[in-house]
This record gives sequence, C-alpha cells and structure tokens, in this order.
Amino acid sequence: MEDKVLPEWYSKEDNGEYLSLFLELVRESTSNNVRAIFDAFLVEKDDEPSSTHADRGVHVHPTNGYTAWGWPQFVKRSDLESSSSSYVVDGKVRIMCVFIVIRDNTVPVPPSDIGAHLGGLLDRGEGTDVSFLVDGETFPAHRAVLAARSPVFRAELLGSMAESKMSSITLHDIEPLTFRALLRFIYTDKLPADDGGDQLKMAAMATDELFQKLLAAADRYDLSRLKLMCAQKLWEAVSVDTVATTLIHVEMHGCPELKSSCLDFFVQDKNFKETVLTEGYVQLVQRFPSIKDEIRGLLRAKSM
Repeated sequence: MEDKVLPEWYSKEDNGEYLSLFLELVRESTSNNVRAIFDAFLVEKDDEPSSTHADRGVHVHPTNGYTAWGWPQFVKRSDLESSSSSYVVDGKVRIMCVFIVIRDNTVPVPPSDIGAHLGGLLDRGEGTDVSFLVDGETFPAHRAVLAARSPVFRAELLGSMAESKMSSITLHDIEPLTFRALLRFIYTDKLPADDGGDQLKMAAMATDELFQKLLAAADRYDLSRLKLMCAQKLWEAVSVDTVATTLIHVEMHGCPELKSSCLDFFVQDKNFKETVLTEGYVQLVQRFPSIKDEIRGLLRAKSM
C-alpha cells in the first residue's frame, strides 16, 4: 500500500484518545469479493453486551484495494479508564465480535424460460398429435402437454375414453377466443393480458367477459391455478355494476375465495343500495335464490 493514499478513516489521528477496532481479511478469497456483517460490543462486568458501545458494519472486502475496515474511534479511552467504568475488570476490557460472512460466489441463474419454449412449440405447431375443432377453428396441440397440466385432458386423451383414439376432437360450449386463452395458459402458465403477444384480440371481447368465460373453462378442465388467476382479475374489476354478475359465475363454477370477497363488497351500505337496482342482481336471485339468505345474514351480522 506504499503507492496508495490511505483512506481517511484508516489513518485518522486521534492522539490516543480512542480505542480503535478493525476487521482485516488476511487470506484472499477464491471469489472476487467477501461480503461480511461485523458486529462489535463492549462487554460489561455482568457479562452482558453493552447497548451504548456497539457498532455494526456491512462491508465488501476488499474495497479500493484495502483489506481492513472498522472503527478508528470505537470507544473513548476515558470511558474505559474512568473509575466508574462498567467495562474494565482486573485492568482488562473485553470486546465481543460477531462475524457473518455472506458468500458471493454463486453462479447467476436466469429466470425460467420453459413457458416461452412451450409457447413457441404451440405457436409453431411442431410435433402436434391432436387437434381441437372449436366453432370452425382448428387448434393443434400436444396430448402429453395437455395431460400433464389438466386431469380432465389426461382422462380424455390418455385414458380409456373415446377421445384417446381421435386425432381431431370437436368441442362445444366454448368459444375459439376462450379456448385459445386456455391453451396459452396451459403452455405458458400466463393469462392473456400477461402473455406479451396480441393479447388474444381482447378488444373483441370485454375484459371481464373474457375472464368470466375463462373461469368457466378453468373449472371445466380442472385448472385450479387458472381459476384463481381469473378470479383475481374479476375481483380487480369488480364494481356495483358487475359484482352481481360476477357472483353468478362464481356460483356456477365454484370459487369460494372470490365469492367471499364479492359478498363483503356487496353488503357495504352504499354498494348494497346501488347493486340491488341492477339487472345483474335480478338475475342473481332468480338463478340462485339462496344467495338472498346469505346476503341477509351478512347484513344482520354487520348491523350487530
């Protein structure tokens, strides 16, 4: 270090008024840096660490070529030499040091890209061994991928059902846009709005309507994660105009987490007064009369 200018803290003059304390890296690490947490405490006569004379440092060694780091003014000598000092025992003072070394030699691992690879496989149609006909539109797919993701597809495509022998399967009661979103999730684990593509031409369908239909498809093919992701999207868009319609879909396809949130929203005073005037509420109580009892129960509990 002869050709280097010492850092100010390293060579600071204090005329012997302070006790200094430094941590030095005495052996080079195989990694570029060593990250260390360094705690130091004066120990009192009762063997307890001091709460007033304590310091902590988080440091990376080496820094600017120097391997030592610490406190040039850790404690005043006068605090130790005083007759009332609680730190000196038989002319000696004890310092408790705690070191935590955090290794910084891990190999960086990029985020998972399996969804991108499988999504590309779906887009290119390579190696497909089954196709689905939905309202005149054909969707090529891979039996193994569908079976791995959905127990319903597994039973249909790899079990003893008639579909296991078919190369083309016609689906009813689902729209092409919804089925495309379903396939995209199966291959990429992402929702339409998150897939970074054309968002499945979502402008052609209201966002809440798409997630309502995708919730139904998730229920049909037993995709519990997709169901909850759709539920979250519906909850984010809930309002006095949509909460009753959302509850209809919840009751039809079973999503207790979303139902609980919607009911809590529903029974808020202002929300309740506006929601009961909507067409959605009329449809809700007509299709699921028992929901009125649940709402009344929540309102009574709220008023108590």
